[in-house]
Amino acid sequence: MNKQTSQNIITRAYTADYEIKKSHFIGAIMPCITEREALQHLRQLASEHQNANHLAFAWRIRQDDGFINERCHDAGEPSGTAGRPILAPLEGRSIINAVVGVIRYFGGVKLGTGGLARAYGTAAKLAIESAELIPWVEHTSFELILEYSQLQLLEYHLEKRKGKITEQEFTDRIRVKIDLPASEKEHILQLFPNY
Repeated sequence: MNKQTSQNIITRAYTADYEIKKSHFIGAIMPCITEREALQHLRQLASEHQNANHLAFAWRIRQDDGFINERCHDAGEPSGTAGRPILAPLEGRSIINAVVGVIRYFGGVKLGTGGLARAYGTAAKLAIESAELIPWVEHTSFELILEYSQLQLLEYHLEKRKGKITEQEFTDRIRVKIDLPASEKEHILQLFPNY
């Protein structure tokens, strides 16, 4: 587990193939925000490749407190030859909220521990290189209570600051729940100081 400031995310899944000495490796990187979601992606990948010999994986998931939960698994390969080499390029590119799974179809030729580590790492790296990385921005949510006449002004400023209203409740006033980049919260609060 570690804490970083500049991180990247992906918004969709990407795959890449790699072959060495008749063994076929398929690397897949998929977005996830929880361990449960990561495991669901891995189960799906396993169901698509039921005849594969191994499914090794690694993930990096940002927790609410800012720490990065990292996990890797060798999937029956010799210790340290699959999971760690998959995790390394995720760390190197500062990718969070993603899981990388590497499927191996054994081709009959043993690769040795060094060869396995290079093969799993290469498959993961190729999947990551095929992905579009987007800078991660920390968001915050909070509520405001406004007069009806202020709603249009709020919507205008939220649009300028890449924020949005996620909930609205209309009574004699309007209660809104807002989601926006954390760095923009103070600006909105200054515009609506008494709400």
